[in-house]
Amino acid sequence: MKINAVEIKPGNILEYEGGLWRVVKTAHTQPGKGGAYMQVELKNLRDGRKNNIRFRSAESVEKVRLDQKDFQFLYAEGDNLVFMDKETYDQVTLPSDLLGDAAAFLQDGMDVVMEMYDDEALSVALPDQIEATIVEADAVVKGQTASSSYKPAILDNGVRVMVPPFISAGTRIVVDVYEREYVRKAD
Repeated sequence: MKINAVEIKPGNILEYEGGLWRVVKTAHTQPGKGGAYMQVELKNLRDGRKNNIRFRSAESVEKVRLDQKDFQFLYAEGDNLVFMDKETYDQVTLPSDLLGDAAAFLQDGMDVVMEMYDDEALSVALPDQIEATIVEADAVVKGQTASSSYKPAILDNGVRVMVPPFISAGTRIVVDVYEREYVRKAD
C-alpha cells in the first residue's frame, strides 16, 4: 500500500531499497528554502541496521502490513528457540538474537505474538509484564527509606533488576519485560 511521506508514523513497516524497515522516529521539517521533507529513522527488521532517510513530502513509499499470529514458546535448543503455532501446531525454530534482551524472560508455555511477512518471522513480542522470583537480593541498609531508594536483586532467569528495600529473596514480583523494571509484588 503506497502512502505519502508525510503519513509515515513511528511503528510503520516500510519496504525500502529491497528490505523491510520499521520506522523508529520521524520529524517533519520545513526549511526556509526548498521543499518540506520527512526525516525518518529506520531499523532493518532482518539484520538490525539503522538508517536515516529524507523523504520529500510529495514522495510516496510502500507501507507493508505484517501478519500477527499467536505462538507458544516450547523450549530453547542451543542458540535457537522453538515456538509452536497455536492454530496449526506447526513448530518454528528462530535464533534467540531475534528477541534481543527480552529472550531472557521467556518461560516454558508462554504465549507470544509473532509478526510474519510471507511466512517469515520478523519479530516476536512477549507479554509486557511477567512474574518472576527473586533468587538473590542485597540486604537493606539501615536508614534507607522505602520511597527513595532501590537495591539490586537477581531474578530466577539471571536478570538483574532494582527492587524496593522490602523485597527479599524468594519473593515473587511482576517485572516489565522491555524496561527491565520492578512493577509490583505478585499477588
